[in-house]
Amino acid sequence: MRKNIVAGNWKMNTTLQDGLALAQRLDETLKDKTTKCEVVIGVPFTHLASIAARIDTQRIGVASQNIADKASGAYTGEVSATMVASSGAKYTIIGHSERRTYYHETSAILKEKVKLALENSLTPIFCIGEVLTEREAGKYLKVVEDQLNESLFHLSAVDFAKLVLAYEPVWAIGTGLTATSVQAQEMHAFIRQLIASKYGNEIADNTSILYGGSCNAGNAKELFANPDVDGGLIGGASLTIESFMPIIEAF
Repeated sequence: MRKNIVAGNWKMNTTLQDGLALAQRLDETLKDKTTKCEVVIGVPFTHLASIAARIDTQRIGVASQNIADKASGAYTGEVSATMVASSGAKYTIIGHSERRTYYHETSAILKEKVKLALENSLTPIFCIGEVLTEREAGKYLKVVEDQLNESLFHLSAVDFAKLVLAYEPVWAIGTGLTATSVQAQEMHAFIRQLIASKYGNEIADNTSILYGGSCNAGNAKELFANPDVDGGLIGGASLTIESFMPIIEAF
């Protein structure tokens, strides 16, 4: 049975002090609740060790928002998968559209990041999705298929089964636009079918596929009701307890 997951991506927000307070408040809020999903928070590198040490990481998984595509060495400013794992984090977000767009991360770079994450026992939350011109041109299924083929479908079945996927319609991130429930289900079902054709039905059925793209308290329940939508990768709405908890509780 695949996991339902709600993962917050804080992006470049919060000071260490504010982030620690937010994480501890979320931990305290969840302590007396029974949730029907796993909760993960993707926090800035500067926050990882402090947050992982001060919350119950069995209740809230901690993720980095990125890792380097090199194991170690003279790469000033980079943070390796080994470093992230040593902080107490268990997840890492890889391939977010902002990384692909602003920092020109290619499929080859992302392929290497996945390899390093798995070697360090980190669970990749791997992002895929199309931009607006690709959606409007009717190329969106092919774009996502190519992203899977180029960065993930070289993996063994054993390694692929360790991944979480996140479909993010890039045109819906931070714009207030959201894929309709029908659009989200179409893409998630397509992704699952591609996985089944490559790795078989059992792995496909057990792969969690999250929706990322202006998911909020108002639309989470409808999105999560789809049979192939297993949760969300949440941006701005994860930055307050008041906006994040209704999404967690949408299951």
